[in-house]
Amino acid sequence: MNKIVKNSWALFLGMSMIMLSYGYQNSLLGVRAVAENFSLESTGFMMSGYFVGYFIGARTATPVISSVGHIRVFAAFASIASLSVLLHSVFVNPFSWFLLRVITGYSMVLIYTIAESWLNDRASNKNRGKVLSIYMIILYGSMGMGMFLLNFSKPENFQPFILISAIMSLALIPILLTKRKAPTFKKILSMSIKDLYVSSPLGTIGALLLGTVHSAVFLFFAVYAAEMNFSILEISIVTFLLTISGAVAQYPIGFISDKFDRRRVIIFTTFGAAFFALMLIFSSGTMYLPKGLGSSKNWFYFFVVLFSFCSLPLFSLILAHTNDYITKDKFVAAGAGLQFAFGLGAMSGPFLCSIFMNLIGNNGFFIFIIIFHLMIGFFGIHRMKVRPTLENPDSLFVPMPQTITPVGMELNPSTEHIDEPYPENVEKMLKRKGVVIKKKSSEDDEEKLNQFLLVLTLSPLTLILQI
Repeated sequence: MNKIVKNSWALFLGMSMIMLSYGYQNSLLGVRAVAENFSLESTGFMMSGYFVGYFIGARTATPVISSVGHIRVFAAFASIASLSVLLHSVFVNPFSWFLLRVITGYSMVLIYTIAESWLNDRASNKNRGKVLSIYMIILYGSMGMGMFLLNFSKPENFQPFILISAIMSLALIPILLTKRKAPTFKKILSMSIKDLYVSSPLGTIGALLLGTVHSAVFLFFAVYAAEMNFSILEISIVTFLLTISGAVAQYPIGFISDKFDRRRVIIFTTFGAAFFALMLIFSSGTMYLPKGLGSSKNWFYFFVVLFSFCSLPLFSLILAHTNDYITKDKFVAAGAGLQFAFGLGAMSGPFLCSIFMNLIGNNGFFIFIIIFHLMIGFFGIHRMKVRPTLENPDSLFVPMPQTITPVGMELNPSTEHIDEPYPENVEKMLKRKGVVIKKKSSEDDEEKLNQFLLVLTLSPLTLILQI
């Protein structure tokens, strides 16, 4: 563990500051939108821009990083994300903010992709689980702490935007000063939606619906809380509990899913999330009753924790369920396909949620969440009637952050390692020497390395000339 942190401290430190600013920004924009009297539909439209950019970035990250390089792309898009934050304080209107959110989402997915490809390069088959755990702690912990920065200054002021930009800019320093060589970028192919659906209908539909509801939960909860006249500190507490509870829940929920039919666990947790969302409606309705009749906000916090405990592990559950029905060599591709389906749903989540709130009132936020969670649950029941239970699947539950990119899917310790390609010049040299290059499993890596070292030993001059 200490060795992992020592070798990757610059990356972990940089990502912790990125996520600190990310958590702060998400809450700030929701609260500021309410203060600016944006309509709910305008706010939902604006917040959806993040996942529009995220979706576009996820499809185009590979050629951008491959052509420019890891460090340059990280520096460029962290700077762009930092600049876009500042521009929010200059152009205060929903349309401008939508465009800026698209830019932010695009920038963030490239940052995630770079970070996760770097971690893949540092990780081995033996320690991928530990690397992933540290990464998740940094993501969720830093994002949760970022919520409390809302108390730094009033959302109506420009200072919060400066602070977010400053933190994001500071994230560049440890990355740019690292002496470690950036990894060779690996191109990750995804399964088509059609092939993914054939392999796992529940996984595909579940990811699509979950993306819709989770984007609304993460990007619109602060809006709901502001509309309910929560104080800034109370909004910070709510969003913090939402993030941390979901992260902690991954491990007990995952343990249960490895012992029982994973579809049953998905059904029970999604119905549980719907039930606790209903409890949140009841508890919020009693907070403003006359003295002696009203309940404490502590009950609301309590149900937020239980809701998040059931809802947030669902992506990892769906991923594990999908892996139950495919071979290990397809885990990464299937994960990328699920992330694609999740992104499709996420683009519409905040906007659809805003429509519910506008038609029904503030409780429309939780009604929206309840409906989509019930849809996942009922579809799961339907699939259990259609497809028999799979006995003793080979795959195991692995906690995965919801922001995981296709590249990051390889951090799953259950996946087969994706070999780094030889540099083009070395590959040509090996072929001339009669070395046959084949796609081999991880057990053959040592033999491949020995071949490579033998050629280097026998023909150093040839290598120099090739370079």
